[in-house]
Amino acid sequence: MRQTVVKGLQTGCMTTWKLGKVIFPITLVVTILQFTPVLPWIIHLISPLMGIFGLSGDAAIPLVIGNALNLYAGIGAILSLELTVKEVFILAMMLSFSHNLFIESTVAVKVGVKMWIILAVRIGLAITAGIVINLVWQGGGEIAQYGMVPESAVQPDTWGAIVLLGLQKAVFGVLQLAAIVIPLMIIIQIAKDLKWLDAFSKAVAPVTRFLGMRENTSMTLASGLLIGLAMGSAVMIQAVEEDGVSKRDVTLAFIFLVACHAVIEDTLIFIPLGIPVWPLFLIRVTTAVVLTIAVARLWKQPGRATRKEAVHI
Repeated sequence: MRQTVVKGLQTGCMTTWKLGKVIFPITLVVTILQFTPVLPWIIHLISPLMGIFGLSGDAAIPLVIGNALNLYAGIGAILSLELTVKEVFILAMMLSFSHNLFIESTVAVKVGVKMWIILAVRIGLAITAGIVINLVWQGGGEIAQYGMVPESAVQPDTWGAIVLLGLQKAVFGVLQLAAIVIPLMIIIQIAKDLKWLDAFSKAVAPVTRFLGMRENTSMTLASGLLIGLAMGSAVMIQAVEEDGVSKRDVTLAFIFLVACHAVIEDTLIFIPLGIPVWPLFLIRVTTAVVLTIAVARLWKQPGRATRKEAVHI
């Protein structure tokens, strides 16, 4: 058991180091950019486009901030605006699909998924969701009533304070990653050595096969669904290196997870916005399942294609 724990600890530390090299610099740079003309310029640029989603120009603020940073930053921006329930729901749906783009997309590249695929799926889903909900939902015209509004943090007023804030957020991001990834990797290593992982893979095999993937993606999907895309990628890195997960299955798993990850946390955090969260949850899950199955059917497994050609010959 001691050897198992040590191996899991080593794997966790190595994975944290790989992902930390991505998370630290991006968090630092994006935090500093908040206090420069860059983000306001982007917000001003896309404000006229908000009408196609049924949103006011001000709604560009949480969209840009949420995509550059994370859901919490986007929600903080929503709380500063007076919006209708429909507008808040559309923003919540769009941000559920597309947020924290810099870090989560770069992490996907570390695993072996092409950047353009992740960006196309996430941004495409966000745009489609915004347009469809705006056209389909005719209600929600009342002003959203926010609850549990957090106190606004004191804004830094010097470049030294801004850089310090960026460093603090970057260090905290890596520490938060380590606090989750290292214990997770130890648990996974124990589960492997005790054959629990094999039993789990067999139990959920019908689900992974239904989605068009092999059984060795099961732990990745479970982790991503529960704790998020970045944390799920930590499991994926180990799976690719040790379990021989194919490039196709890696891509399919990430397509599923970009549409639906951290489903508990990313659903509950929208409750203070005063919107119905069950539709939010169901739309994400349904979209992830349908999209993954569709891509899997179009992208046949190499082995199957070879067998068909052999039969034809």
